[in-house]
Amino acid sequence: MPLIRRLPDTLVNQIAAGEVVERPAAALKELVENALDSGARRIVIDLENGGIDHISVTDDGCGMDPEQLRLAVERHATSKLPDGDLSVITTLGFRGEALPSIASVAVLSITSHTGTNHTGSGATGWRLVIDNGRLVEDGPAAAPPGTRVAIDNLFAAVPARRKFLRSERSELAACLDVVRRLAMARADVAFELRHGTRGGAPRRLLSVAAGMDASPVSLVARLAALLGPDFADNSVPIDLDRGFADSNETEQRIGLGGLAAIPTYNRGIADHQYLFVNNRPVKDRLLVGALRGAYQDLLARDRHPVAALFLTVPHDFVDVNVHPAKTEVRFRDAALVRGLIVSGLRRALDAAGHRASTHVSAAALGAFAVPDFAAAAPQYACAAGWGDASLAEPPRLFTEFPPAFVSPDSGLSAPTHFAAPAAASHPLGAARGQIANTYIVAETEDALILVDQHAAHERLTLERMNAALGKGAVASQALLIPQLVELDEIAAGRIADRATELAELGLEVEAFGPASILVRATPALLGPTDAVALVRDLADDLSAWGRAVTLKERLDSIAATMACHGSVRAGRVLSIAEMNALLREMEVTPHSGQCNHGRPTWVRLARTDIEKLFGRR
Repeated sequence: MPLIRRLPDTLVNQIAAGEVVERPAAALKELVENALDSGARRIVIDLENGGIDHISVTDDGCGMDPEQLRLAVERHATSKLPDGDLSVITTLGFRGEALPSIASVAVLSITSHTGTNHTGSGATGWRLVIDNGRLVEDGPAAAPPGTRVAIDNLFAAVPARRKFLRSERSELAACLDVVRRLAMARADVAFELRHGTRGGAPRRLLSVAAGMDASPVSLVARLAALLGPDFADNSVPIDLDRGFADSNETEQRIGLGGLAAIPTYNRGIADHQYLFVNNRPVKDRLLVGALRGAYQDLLARDRHPVAALFLTVPHDFVDVNVHPAKTEVRFRDAALVRGLIVSGLRRALDAAGHRASTHVSAAALGAFAVPDFAAAAPQYACAAGWGDASLAEPPRLFTEFPPAFVSPDSGLSAPTHFAAPAAASHPLGAARGQIANTYIVAETEDALILVDQHAAHERLTLERMNAALGKGAVASQALLIPQLVELDEIAAGRIADRATELAELGLEVEAFGPASILVRATPALLGPTDAVALVRDLADDLSAWGRAVTLKERLDSIAATMACHGSVRAGRVLSIAEMNALLREMEVTPHSGQCNHGRPTWVRLARTDIEKLFGRR
């Protein structure tokens, strides 16, 4: 029978290191958090070989005296739980595991100075060096006020761990991401990150100055510095505060701040979502799910929102001691937090109105090129002279249509007589024509506007459906002749099982045999629509979600599918009146800057940019 025995401290620390220090970025995170907890206002980080060979963090915090320095490298020794209460944690670190764990798998050196001479000699600080668990230096050293912690040759004595580290580039990217997130959380602290300090002139990868305070203005400036001005220009501010009663019926507050990008400013991966709880960077599934839910009907399924959200809650409302790396948290009332995030984001995005991302217009402008008409000149050359040559007219790009009544199936409302609005009187200007029967050309006082008519009308239809859903069931339009939709037996069963829920959305269906569905009515908001294609798309959606999901949980997606089928299609000729009616409705409809899949509905080309194309500026 195997005997149970106590493990030696060195092995215990190495096991702990496997949980806390899985890679250089994890070690760097622990050191920077310690620096922030010490009250530092400036933190300088130096890396070598992506942090594998060397990491050093220098701060101007409170420092440690020799006795405290020796305690700092012992297991579960910390200054961050003065009352021993894990339910109220106000610091980033609290376990006292990081330094001894790192010291067991690397060469750890700490030089610290409190501003007081503790040595009785000319030295002004103290230095401690531990080599893979062995104390090799403990004595005075010259040092400025603050602390410098260095890690050398991480996992060099543990080859089995070191071989699992990634390339220098990958490890450096992870370290940069850690520092970027911590720098976002503390706009009042200066950060500098350098790489390659031993191989000559180091590369400065990140450098941000300390803000005057931790106010929202400083936060926006810090986010712009770290994520780029393009993110700040294409984002909306979040500011929401909500009260609740705790278990003692005491009034408490939780708040949400930060910036969230408008839907057309999105990414193909979710790495650009920065979430913080009480200024602690986290990657929590609840928060990520709430963020995704807020953008549910604004982005395609393979696109992800960009946001930096800061949640502020009472310290006893959240438990941060649920993950070894402290990247996940648990809330006392998860539903309250999710509701706050979703409602706060939706309110801010609603206020954005018909805004579209500025980088979309920049990309459109960059696609313009000056054509070479010299090669094409013979195609239109005159044979004999101006008067006696019949010139072949090239195809028109811009086509204007005479005023007309709005057709009953367009879903748009417009006056029965044409009256072109002044270009300066509306944000999206006055319609001037169509390109390829798909894109509306409009003119404002200082810009040219291009609108994707299908994408725009799809968004407008969806917003109408959402408004109708908010008031109750959606009105339906009975079909004169019910339509039969042939499906496979499984898909037909899914539709038939949800018939009651679909009726609330205005779609009345019933089973007609084992593999057929009879459509008796469609949502009135859609106007004439292809009921067969609509039902087949809904069957595909139900197949993807599974039986456990109710339609009420996916109303946005269902409504988006229906809206797509009820919108003005690309390739359809619109009159000027119809175009202007579409533009006016876009101007007053929330989220009309992007379609239901996150694509932009319009782009703006400023007059100054157009003049540059022709060399006028």
